[in-house]
Amino acid sequence: MKFEILKKSKNCSAKAGKLILPHGEVDTPVFMPVGTNGIIKALNFDQVKQIGFNIILSNSYHLFLRPGVEVLKKAGGLHKFSGWDRNILTDSGGFQVFSLSDFRKVMDEGVIFSSFIDGSRHLFTPESVLEFQSIVGSDIMMPLDECTPIPIDYNIAKIAMERTLKWLDKSYRYYIDYIDRSKQSMFGIIQGNKFRDLRKESALQTCSYDLPGFSIGGLSVGEEKEVMYEILDFLDGFIPETKPRYLMGVGTPEDLLNGVKYGIDMFDCIFPTRAGRNGTFFTKNGKSNIKNSSYKLDFSPLEDNCGCYTCKNFTRSYVRHLFKASEITALTLLSIHNLYFLFNLMKDIREAILNDNFEIFYNEFLKNYKRNENF
Repeated sequence: MKFEILKKSKNCSAKAGKLILPHGEVDTPVFMPVGTNGIIKALNFDQVKQIGFNIILSNSYHLFLRPGVEVLKKAGGLHKFSGWDRNILTDSGGFQVFSLSDFRKVMDEGVIFSSFIDGSRHLFTPESVLEFQSIVGSDIMMPLDECTPIPIDYNIAKIAMERTLKWLDKSYRYYIDYIDRSKQSMFGIIQGNKFRDLRKESALQTCSYDLPGFSIGGLSVGEEKEVMYEILDFLDGFIPETKPRYLMGVGTPEDLLNGVKYGIDMFDCIFPTRAGRNGTFFTKNGKSNIKNSSYKLDFSPLEDNCGCYTCKNFTRSYVRHLFKASEITALTLLSIHNLYFLFNLMKDIREAILNDNFEIFYNEFLKNYKRNENF
């Protein structure tokens, strides 16, 4: 993997760059749609490609449980199994272990957890998580980390942060010894919850490893947005600018814009497609919901001048009709629009950075986006 910085903002940490990965180039900053089970819910990969995405995220935890190691190994990895011929980033499954399992036992060796499917018990270790991701064949892998909720006791957050560093050391050794680094890259993950001293220690130690990129985990888990922005601003000086920075699990328009402001290059989140499946769609003037009664006789597109498949072909009235009738197509059409909106938001942000007017774009977008959220 290579990362090139093409332009930096003069007044903040925003930058435009390019990731060169085994399955093609990716312009940054970039939002990655989440394909938990190897597909973006309610869409097919032709639709994802038509929007313009060159990278998606898939979930190691879910793929490990279903279809499982044997299927993916015999299929030749997730690219061949799913038919997606562009880049894939896989998370470690750490967040899902801690959030989805009713039973889990965390040890320095790893974590034992119960499957959400059938209750069967499994062990994730730093080494086994990377071994599985090597079978998946993802272009970018994540090491096992321990996530913590907010609020949390300081001492518990400290233990989790220190354990994440211990796991990173084991992961790094496995990565160097057993992973084909011409085909797969691994990022380190910075933890520490909302505590600045823990975040600083985690960042300094994580970034001491010779890794191609670094991630920030454990945010957008219940804290106020301003707290998240303050942590991103604080961490800015401790992460090498020459390496891509990935903010995990963040994907609202305002968070993407602020993340870029504080030097973030990569994002992922289930929110835009989940929101679409629940009737919410993005516009430049804020979020709205297709269930709104005012759209019953509204024969305009979801958003004027939007170039997505949905807006070019259908009206708010028709999409509302499909949604109210529980037609699956409504979920597809709203998801397409939301992903198109975020793809083009990142494209506009990138162009603003390249043209030295990011701050103007930032202020104008947020002013309009907060103008009128119609639910």
